[in-house]
Amino acid sequence: MHPVLDLTLMRKAFITGITGQDGRHLAEFLHGKGYKVFGMMKGQHNPRAELLRDEFPYVEIIPGDLTDLTSLVTALEQVQPDEFYNLGAISFVAMSFNQAELTANVTGLGVLRALEAIRMVGGAQNNPIRFYQASSSEMFGKVREVPQTELTPFHPRSPYGVAKVFGHHITMNYRESYGLHASSGILFNHEGPRRGLEFVTRKITNTAARIKLGIEKELVLGNTDAKRDWGYAGDYVKAMWMMLQQDEPDDYVIATGETHSVEEFLTLTFEKVGLGDWKNYVRHDPKFLRPAEVDLLIGDPSKAKTKLGWQPEVGFDKLVEMMVEHDIAYETRRLKK
Repeated sequence: MHPVLDLTLMRKAFITGITGQDGRHLAEFLHGKGYKVFGMMKGQHNPRAELLRDEFPYVEIIPGDLTDLTSLVTALEQVQPDEFYNLGAISFVAMSFNQAELTANVTGLGVLRALEAIRMVGGAQNNPIRFYQASSSEMFGKVREVPQTELTPFHPRSPYGVAKVFGHHITMNYRESYGLHASSGILFNHEGPRRGLEFVTRKITNTAARIKLGIEKELVLGNTDAKRDWGYAGDYVKAMWMMLQQDEPDDYVIATGETHSVEEFLTLTFEKVGLGDWKNYVRHDPKFLRPAEVDLLIGDPSKAKTKLGWQPEVGFDKLVEMMVEHDIAYETRRLKK
């Protein structure tokens, strides 16, 4: 006979943004660590709920909304988690210009509500819930120094970046004011096959796959000169978990320390797909340009490497290859249906 699993002894993790790229990677990682994973989802009959149950049957879905404090308090009282990972946000930078108020409410004030819910349910004294805030390299925006560290001043260039700065600072404030174990990961761009199709990296690999298979003829992009520090999302969620295992909360830059342009990403993608020169397939359209652009992001992950013992495992070339192979297989399956 198999021993009965005592759920009261399992560590419990509560994740907002569970249906996003990072939420799914983190759920998978924590389940592998033996956690009971709870994922917050808003709305009745959310179409993503069934997809999540199919992919991750071990995740228990909890109703809640980052714009509603009462729902967060209710969720935490029900779950009583050991760790709270706040990955929920209006996360598409371009969309934040069109929906600035919504972005501020969810991505910014949502962090405040999450922290306040922790403080109300127990916080540092009664039930020491450890909190992780998903901060972003977009907070650096028009960068003041290269590379960027935990001490580099912020100059956000989008409503998304501005909201993330608020979330970052309010996390620090609750840590210092109320003694919460609250840490922020300043994550630089992290990609993978689970990235949404609206993000430039996945848009590139997916459209290149569709061109290769004869489904589409061109890829339409905005700024191809922008440079980013790109890593693999599966590596980055490990750093989130590592932060919450530390005795003391802190903030950490999570990055590869390398920068690559969108043009480099294009070159590698079209080579791996077997189409040759990307310039034969790409058309520039000004409508995809941001009102204020972030030109160069490159992070210094020294602190995370030293204090957490974290190392990125997937390099740029392998990341692009992984995404291309996934999208070729993904679009091939869709063609056969």
